Amino acid sequence: MQARMKNPAVVITEAMQRVLDLLKAARTGGVPETTLELVHLRASQINGCSYCVVGGAQSARKAGETDERLFAVAAWREAPFFTDAERAALALTEAATRLADSSEGVPDAVWDEAARHYDERQLASITPMIGVTNLFNRLNATTRQVAGPTW
Repeated sequence: MQARMKNPAVVITEAMQRVLDLLKAARTGGVPETTLELVHLRASQINGCSYCVVGGAQSARKAGETDERLFAVAAWREAPFFTDAERAALALTEAATRLADSSEGVPDAVWDEAARHYDERQLASITPMIGVTNLFNRLNATTRQVAGPTW
């Protein structure tokens, strides 16, 4: 595989720095780092961004995530390894990543379950994590960034 161009984050550093600042701020909302890493990984899996899947799995490991849970995140509904709060975050991730799959966007039931486990500040952390991940997925998939060598 070969990338179509350099990673857009390298080409337009001014814009990307602002996005990275948003990502950094999202990590200050009181959500466990491992949960945010699972959110990133699941959105990246859905979007088929190999660059972010590989990098996300490595980042999650550094944050203390286990291989067992990383291997199971794609099938989190059937796997016994996740807490109810993590399941709510993963459901929100899937709904927000697949907005076009529902006429109501993120269904109230999905949002309400997430709000049952996370306060407003935490939801304000998870939501931009999903959004920024989707942005990176789209940039990387569009330009065919190659997973692995840069990680």
